[in-house]
Amino acid sequence: MNKPTLRLMPALITIAFSGSAAAAGFQLLEQNASGIGNAYAGSAAVAENASTIFYNPAGMTQLQHIEVSGGLSVVGTSFQFSDQGSTAGAFAGTGNGGDGGNVGVIPNGYLSWGLTKDLYVGLGVGAPFGLKTHYDDRWVGAAQSREFDVKTYNLNPSVAYRINDFVSVGGGLNWQRLEATYKRATAINLAGSQSPLTLTLDDNSWGWNIGALFTLTPKTKVGVSYRSEVKYHTNGKIEITGPAAPNSSDAKADITLPDVFILSATHQLTDRVELLADVSRTGWSSIPKVDIIRTSGAGIGTIAQTLDTDFRDTWRVALGANYKLNNEWMLKGGVAYDQTPVKGPTTRLVSLPDNDRTWFSLGAQWKPSKALTLDVGGTYLYVKDTTIDNNQLPARGRVVGTYQDSAWIFGAQASMSF
Repeated sequence: MNKPTLRLMPALITIAFSGSAAAAGFQLLEQNASGIGNAYAGSAAVAENASTIFYNPAGMTQLQHIEVSGGLSVVGTSFQFSDQGSTAGAFAGTGNGGDGGNVGVIPNGYLSWGLTKDLYVGLGVGAPFGLKTHYDDRWVGAAQSREFDVKTYNLNPSVAYRINDFVSVGGGLNWQRLEATYKRATAINLAGSQSPLTLTLDDNSWGWNIGALFTLTPKTKVGVSYRSEVKYHTNGKIEITGPAAPNSSDAKADITLPDVFILSATHQLTDRVELLADVSRTGWSSIPKVDIIRTSGAGIGTIAQTLDTDFRDTWRVALGANYKLNNEWMLKGGVAYDQTPVKGPTTRLVSLPDNDRTWFSLGAQWKPSKALTLDVGGTYLYVKDTTIDNNQLPARGRVVGTYQDSAWIFGAQASMSF
């Protein structure tokens, strides 16, 4: 049994990640697909498969000797802009830009291994943050953003220990890589030809996570977990191509991805009904702004551009329920309310036209055998109309208007125990 499990790990580590943020900001909650059906209610207390490594590593003590879990989530976003008096600025553009959203794929993989009855180790592979927006090349906001693409890759070795029948604790390290690409229009010559600007940045960094799981009664569990900030000192290039002002220079930018605190509970109400709840806080104020600084060429040491995010910390609450039809089938449902880190129209970026959203989720679980569990789930995210009034005149224009935003998520997860 051990050999097939060990052979699976290289495949998990080499998965390519790309995603569109469905949670607020550019956070990706979809680190498993088994939680989609409950809108991730109870995420730090459920411990139903090895993906608990991400949400609360202490949950590994609730698993079998060896467990493997892997899944895939598909996220679709829509950002439809309607112009209401924008000023294009020095780099002229027209039009609403088409749909700035896209479809992204977020895979995950986990391995949990019980070394003794009470001591467990595990490894998780995921992508906790990600975003992609893409507009038409010559839209009215092209000088602010034509494309914004953020990817993260996260390896999470973990350990958990059962102190007694009531309390388990766990923790892990996180090696994380960040890659970002930012494209916008810049100078235009007399013939009307643009010189597009492309910024690329990347860095590797470390973080950590801890958690505890409390079995209050045989029917009630409470989980608490914390994931640290991850601080990046990224380096890359600014490249301007085209006829008007071709040049390039090295660049750098510091960014601190937020910490996350989760408090969760599950309660077995009857033999068939389980209730789940979740409250979480994400420390988005770690990103008040992003200064992009030239590190070579003309203007070395100067700020090439500042992204004035002015993010605030946010809260998310979720409620869910499971209904056991029989020994093989279970139905899942959940709702959640998720705050945006964007404070208002003047600090809303066209690269992140985010707003508060409500999750409506359904899912199902099938256990064809004692060792195999299959989960599927789907979510529709309702986002209220979003206003923007981002003034970057004279050069990058003023974008004024309304976004109609929405998103959906579908996912599937397979989990095996040995």
